[in-house]
Amino acid sequence: MSQTTTATVKRVNRTSYPKKKIKLYEDLQTLAKSYNVIALSKMTKVRSAQLMSIRKKFRNEIKIITIKNKVAQRSFEKIFNDVKGLEFLNKELEGQCALMFTNINPFKLNLTFDKNKIFLAAKGGDIAPNDLVIPAGNTGINPGPVLSEFKESKVPTKIDQGTIWVSKDTVVAKTGDSISQKLAALLSKLDIKPIEAGIAVNYAIAEGLEFKEKDLKIILQDYIQEIVKSYQEALTLSVEAVYFNKESLPLILLKAKQQAISLSTESGYLSPDTTELVIAKANSIADNLSRQLESRGYKANN
Repeated sequence: MSQTTTATVKRVNRTSYPKKKIKLYEDLQTLAKSYNVIALSKMTKVRSAQLMSIRKKFRNEIKIITIKNKVAQRSFEKIFNDVKGLEFLNKELEGQCALMFTNINPFKLNLTFDKNKIFLAAKGGDIAPNDLVIPAGNTGINPGPVLSEFKESKVPTKIDQGTIWVSKDTVVAKTGDSISQKLAALLSKLDIKPIEAGIAVNYAIAEGLEFKEKDLKIILQDYIQEIVKSYQEALTLSVEAVYFNKESLPLILLKAKQQAISLSTESGYLSPDTTELVIAKANSIADNLSRQLESRGYKANN
């Protein structure tokens, strides 16, 4: 086939390809080359309103694109040599996915999303993330057909001052239970939003390194406690080894002073810091000797 014929075929193929997919194909290559981190999020449990909120909040820091997996894979195949790690990312593109392009490191990115989780109203079929409780008190709802919904969920109620009151705190679903459509509707009427929602970083590449979801899970409080523990152990070691630094010097001097006072007291050496301690020790020894003599029948002359 001649070069002219080949070029013609390419033009025909490109022309017949949907413009939207062509743009996605090209944009993905540009973005992959422009940012240090590419993160993948599975979107099966993410609602569109939530995604829009995240996009708006982080529009200057994170570029979020919902993708067609095949288009993304073919696009990235062309730049494997330019962006390290894309071959790993391509293998993770399954199901409904979104890609995030950013210069924020993957750990901070995951923590950022954890801090921006929201609570949504339950839908029929959602799984209770914890025990769901309808609290006692005034619901503000007027009596009517809704009373049967409370009864069906075994929530005790009473009518007071023209509104429905819940008589006591009532667990309507246990952790892991499937929430029925009727219960979801009742919770919505009570403005109870039990479903925690947020974008998760399921996979990421940064400077050729790959990070899986379990690698990115950091419990910040545990991490802080580990740092504090390490600091305290390092400080203790510095004091014991008499290694001088800004933090250990005051403690080393204090320890040296305490040891010097203890040694002076034991040896009976009098100084402004030890006189009272030496006298107190001498009195204690004298009292002990006196008790021993008395136990043997000797009595001190007054």
